Amino acid sequence: MVKPKNKHSLSHVRHDPAHCLAPGLFRALKRGERKRSKLDVTYDYGDGKRIEFSGPEPLGADDLRILQGLVAMAGPNGLVLGPEPKTEGGRQLRLFLEPKWEAVTADAMVVKGSYRALAKEIGAEVDSGGALKHIQDCIERLWKVSIIAQNGRKRQGFRLLSEYASDEADGRLYVALNPLIAQAVMGGGQHVRISMDEVRALDSETARLLHQRLCGWIDPGKTGKASIDTLCGYVWPSEASGST
Repeated sequence: MVKPKNKHSLSHVRHDPAHCLAPGLFRALKRGERKRSKLDVTYDYGDGKRIEFSGPEPLGADDLRILQGLVAMAGPNGLVLGPEPKTEGGRQLRLFLEPKWEAVTADAMVVKGSYRALAKEIGAEVDSGGALKHIQDCIERLWKVSIIAQNGRKRQGFRLLSEYASDEADGRLYVALNPLIAQAVMGGGQHVRISMDEVRALDSETARLLHQRLCGWIDPGKTGKASIDTLCGYVWPSEASGST
């Protein structure tokens, strides 16, 4: 018997560990919190490595899901975006990524596709105009996030991602992922492997937030122990720290 072809083309994500493990980068949000709060997260992961994320709005599980989809799409179809792109679109993406310091010479990665393809790969509604608009809002919110990454004396600065010439009429999108994510996708360093089948099967914000965090902490095929308080802290970091 011939097995039916999987309607999804992407099996997994090769993600950057810092984007998965930084406490509070993606978290559960209360109604209206995006209008009241900002993103200000610092993650110090030892050996002189530190990363700071800042932006005008906090990031939620919906933003996490969109970024997972974009990184997954970069795996088989991504194009390397070097320091001196040859095309106008590539130059604009590089400019909008705002690389600073060491990042000026680092490679980024371009994802070309459509909002519908992205929605399908993350298991979201494909035929709803409202759902596709929500995806666009998430991408623009991620674009507003600035990153400073430090490794010893080396510093890199850039946007989390950049978008150029997205077309609402035909739903095309053209996105650049920052050098840290590009390095993980291309296998140039450590990476977190996340199953897209598992991502598509999750149907709650809490599950999505916990899933990525646990994928970043526990390698495939291995086990670990965590308390309820620790797990709650992954989803609601401010409540876990007592700073409500």
